[in-house]
Amino acid sequence: MENFITLTIDGVKVEAPAGTTVLEAAKMAGINIPTLCYLKDVNAIGACRMCVVNAGGRALQAACVLPATDGMVVKTNTPEIREYRKTLLELVLSAHEKKCLTCVRSQNCELQKLCRDLGVENGDEYAGSTNEYDVDDFSPSIVRDNNKCILCRRCVATCTKVQNVGVIGPVNRGFATAIESPWNMKLSDMACINCGQCITACPVGALYEKDSTKKVWALLNDPAKHVVVQPAPAVRAALGEEFGLPMGTSVTGKMAAALRRLGFDKVFDTDFGADLTIMEEATELVNRVKNGGVLPMITSCSPGWIKYCETYHPEFIPNLSSCKSPHEMLGAIIKSYYAEKAGIDPKTIAVVSVMPCTAKKFEAGREELGHDGMQDVDEVITTRELAHMIKEAGIDFVNLPDEDFDDLLGESTGAGVIFGATGGVMEAALRTAYQLITGNELENVDFTAVRGVEGVKEATVKVGDMDVNVAVAHGTGNATKLLEMVKSGEKNYTFIEVMGCPGGCVTGGGQPIVSSQDKMTCDPRALRAAALYKEDAGKPKRKSHENEELKKLYAEYLGEPNGHKAHELLHTHYVKREKYSK
Repeated sequence: MENFITLTIDGVKVEAPAGTTVLEAAKMAGINIPTLCYLKDVNAIGACRMCVVNAGGRALQAACVLPATDGMVVKTNTPEIREYRKTLLELVLSAHEKKCLTCVRSQNCELQKLCRDLGVENGDEYAGSTNEYDVDDFSPSIVRDNNKCILCRRCVATCTKVQNVGVIGPVNRGFATAIESPWNMKLSDMACINCGQCITACPVGALYEKDSTKKVWALLNDPAKHVVVQPAPAVRAALGEEFGLPMGTSVTGKMAAALRRLGFDKVFDTDFGADLTIMEEATELVNRVKNGGVLPMITSCSPGWIKYCETYHPEFIPNLSSCKSPHEMLGAIIKSYYAEKAGIDPKTIAVVSVMPCTAKKFEAGREELGHDGMQDVDEVITTRELAHMIKEAGIDFVNLPDEDFDDLLGESTGAGVIFGATGGVMEAALRTAYQLITGNELENVDFTAVRGVEGVKEATVKVGDMDVNVAVAHGTGNATKLLEMVKSGEKNYTFIEVMGCPGGCVTGGGQPIVSSQDKMTCDPRALRAAALYKEDAGKPKRKSHENEELKKLYAEYLGEPNGHKAHELLHTHYVKREKYSK
């Protein structure tokens, strides 16, 4: 039974589990203590000192690392503490590039909000020398601007502790301290997996996605281009947040309407690509099981995970499914099947993917993801970038009517929708693999054992007479734990799903950014995933092989799953990568 303690914070009696910090206990009581460097479950180092409180000792203490004890009396809001915090903010601002109006995080910046809340107006009180840094924009996915960095180290903790990558960290000492890559190399020269989790951890504008909106606007304004767009499953579960809608609101219909109003010639759905992926991936899994192929088979739809595997665990490359990711598959189909159907020269078609993921920007440029001299996908924008384009176009998103996707490549099943949540690919694949193995339709399609936000999930699924051992990992740090158990022989699986980002695509590096304060009271992974599962439950068809447009695609063009034509367009290969450029 859990032990509880009682303490008093600002005159309020608070009961909290033993081991709770003062910061956590205050949040339970609805008392807000400001933070900058703190990030729940990731970074609690007491470095910024913004969360200082008076707990009866001689000195103010950082609440994020201060254990709450029974009988403790804490004050969080004395004149001394308020003045202390204002001074800290002014010191931070003295070395900060204060170009707020043009910053990508303007109005969604934790430093900016604290300055407003605490009445810090200009930050010139301690004006003096500043460091100047070149902006690192060589990565296809992530821009790093140390002129805005406040040395909170949240990006460092996320990259190292959560993702097990560790390509950034503090260098030098004192005023010269900076967050850099080893040997001052660019992110593009390091073993960065482009996941963008550093971006979602950053409280300011020191890290942000490489902008592709200008290129997309240029495509839309080019009369020689036929521009097709496809949004990923997870985008519809988060886009509404950029327009003030509650977290977990599904905006599928409004999203399709907005994309049409932006001027795209066709609005297709990556959910169709997800159903297509399942047909290919489930068939590949069944073939491996029946024919003695390499097992466990591991999913390949997360580009951050793929690059991580190629770099840190190349011994598992043979285990990876050869399937392209859903948006790459759909891009290939748009530039072949759709082009043929519509009588359009595929070289005039531009495919734009709207993704929750910054790693998709890197993925779209991979040489092996294309055919006939064309890349499958021409441009990738994130959920945040799409929101920016909608606002720039003056579209009243919240009041848009719901619209459907275009026919031919717009239909999807519930299986395609849940790709955006951790465990979703596994669940969708099992729904179809069951039919492929047994010849019977699965009645209960909900595999709840692979749902949820636990770092590593495992289950044994009965498929006919066969016990299929499966596992799910999200976040590449959890992936390493799982792979090490497989290598040691401790675990034996048939099928593994890995998503590069914690929580899966719903909390990808390109999704709306949630402040550290909000993450203390809600879990974006669970709320956004719930929106996808609700949409899945409401679909008339919930198995990928039931998609009528998909059946037509195979009947008229591809032939059969894993057939010659399908392998030509929908499958690829992977390569071992060095950890840094030599």
